[in-house]
Amino acid sequence: MAILPIRIFPDPVLRSRAVDVQNINGELQQLIDDMAATMYHAPGLGLAANQVGDLRRVIVFDVAQREGSPDPQVILNPYLEAGEGEVIYREGCLSVPDCAEDVRRFGKVCVRGVDREGRPLCLEAEGLLAIVLQHEIDHLNGTLFIDHISRLKRGLYLRRLKKQGAAR
Repeated sequence: MAILPIRIFPDPVLRSRAVDVQNINGELQQLIDDMAATMYHAPGLGLAANQVGDLRRVIVFDVAQREGSPDPQVILNPYLEAGEGEVIYREGCLSVPDCAEDVRRFGKVCVRGVDREGRPLCLEAEGLLAIVLQHEIDHLNGTLFIDHISRLKRGLYLRRLKKQGAAR
């Protein structure tokens, strides 16, 4: 398994909409394994294919690792079928370094897609898992968590990013 380079905002691939996976083959299985290795190495709780420069609808995630029992999971072609309730959680992102802000999300979700063997799946989740799933599906749609924060906070982050770029 390879550790893949994580794309950093404002890389345009992060704003691109990923396309459905059409073929589940050895190359895709390798991408999934490499994405999981990259997520653990980073370390993160989830990773979308956009974040490693691939525009297929693939996410890997593992919230169990926080309790010391890794359980990597994969969903291909995920979509949010339903959401209810509301939760505010302080989110960060591997592709948006040095930024963490409160984001309002659904508290409970139903996500559909297929597993790495192509079998349909429906995952009902709440709490941190629901947040991670929404965050990663947003990536596949070209949306970043900073799009969910106030314009003022987003503007402050963008100004700080510009200053850092000018200082380099």
